[in-house]
Amino acid sequence: MRRFAQLYQQLDATTATGEKVAALRAYFADGEVADADKAWALWLLLGNRLKRLIAPTLLRQWVGEVTLLSPALVEASYAQVGDLAETITLLLDTVQPVPPREQVPTVSAAIAALQALASQTPEQQREAVLHEWATLPREACYLFTKLLTGSLRVGVSAGLAARALAEQAGLPAPLVQQRLAGDWQPSAASYAALRAPLGETVQDPSQPYPFCLASPLENTPQSLGESGDYLAEWKWDGIRAQVIRRDGQTWVWSRGEELLNGRFPEVEALAAQLPEGTVLDGEILAWRDDAALPFALLQKRIGRKTVGKKLLADAPVTLLAYDLLEHAGEDWRERPLSARRAQLEVLAAAHGLRISQRVIGDWPALALLRDEARARGVEGLMLKRLDSSYQTGRKRGAWWKWKVGALTVDCVLLYAQTGHGRRANLYTDYTLAVWSGELLVPVAKAYSGLTDEELLKMDRWIRSHTRETFGPVRSVEPLQVFEIAFEGIQVSTRHKAGVALRFPRIARWRTDKPAAAADTLNSLKALLSQP
Repeated sequence: MRRFAQLYQQLDATTATGEKVAALRAYFADGEVADADKAWALWLLLGNRLKRLIAPTLLRQWVGEVTLLSPALVEASYAQVGDLAETITLLLDTVQPVPPREQVPTVSAAIAALQALASQTPEQQREAVLHEWATLPREACYLFTKLLTGSLRVGVSAGLAARALAEQAGLPAPLVQQRLAGDWQPSAASYAALRAPLGETVQDPSQPYPFCLASPLENTPQSLGESGDYLAEWKWDGIRAQVIRRDGQTWVWSRGEELLNGRFPEVEALAAQLPEGTVLDGEILAWRDDAALPFALLQKRIGRKTVGKKLLADAPVTLLAYDLLEHAGEDWRERPLSARRAQLEVLAAAHGLRISQRVIGDWPALALLRDEARARGVEGLMLKRLDSSYQTGRKRGAWWKWKVGALTVDCVLLYAQTGHGRRANLYTDYTLAVWSGELLVPVAKAYSGLTDEELLKMDRWIRSHTRETFGPVRSVEPLQVFEIAFEGIQVSTRHKAGVALRFPRIARWRTDKPAAAADTLNSLKALLSQP
């Protein structure tokens, strides 16, 4: 674990992609690190987390007992630092050190010890954790506590980790990403399979392909060239999914590589009619009478692993396919989109499959149609080069998303909370409100959109205009106004305001606007009736 702790520090200390890749390559090439440890490290770098077994309140209580600090001092330290693992590690430095053990456990051994906590009594858990805290070197103690709290986050994308492993193993990065797709589980054997030479691994029939992602179109579409070189489709507001039909079985994967089997039986029934060796990319949508229904209905299905008859009737779904990745067991991703689309249309006609509609027109005509997006219940247009292959991840130039402009509302800052990682000491997470009569009602939380300079300025303002503190949260004087951009609005019984905003983020800091001039709840609700 000492070597992985060193890697974690290297990755956390830089934002340079080249330096991150170099650090990862060196770790994967280190002959003194076992393959099982590299596999677990990779699994964690991919964004996976261990199940949290001990409540953070207990961990704060235990570190207080060890350090003889009062609960109030522990809480104040946590509020200042903003990260529990870092807080605990810093507080443990105040204790008379015990000589560290000679052999620091490996990553796989440390994870096995953490998983063993699940079957232990609270007293046994306490004894085991205190032993690790007392005898691990500080950098390993920090990493152990990060794993314990389930909060190990590293500024490395899955694509970057796969790229580093591919470079070190001498393999194409898309191949490594494909081998990692789906429910990849860490072990020495699975790590060896990732590094196997071309053609030496057998694909699990359930394994999806890495998704192709679109880039936002920030210029006019004319900058892309001729409109005839592109397939235009509506950008649907659903769940991006990959549907696999192999070996007489069906698998449905989300873009986040979560297996959705059992949640959308209608989609599985559609897939069961497909020929063997078929893989489709498309969108799961709430659907009735040949039309998409609001995303709010689909949302009722997202968290359900099993679906009752009433929910099936109230929120029916379908798959709208828009790409063919595998046909008759053959990988078609390198074929041009024009060929994949033509075969998809043949497949749809033969098996009653719904496919995305082609949107026809030159750039000016498409611009007019895009303006109708909200009225159609879509987010805009997708523009895909007809000669493009189905690429891995987001590669600029192949697929573009040409979305309609976001909705906006001017809100008043009510509460601020400390952030995470490098923002752990700054108040960066904001709760924002609109007026309902003379009261301010919270309607959104936002933590992105301001520059580093603006965040520092706001942090100083928040600290000097605090009304009350609640742990890491401060209520502030209601004076600052922010323009919030969001993708949609829907009725919500779970929120005090009665509405919920989709993907809210800060568009700009309205230093020109007094709080009294911020928007009202009535004006926000008026957007519900707009297309």
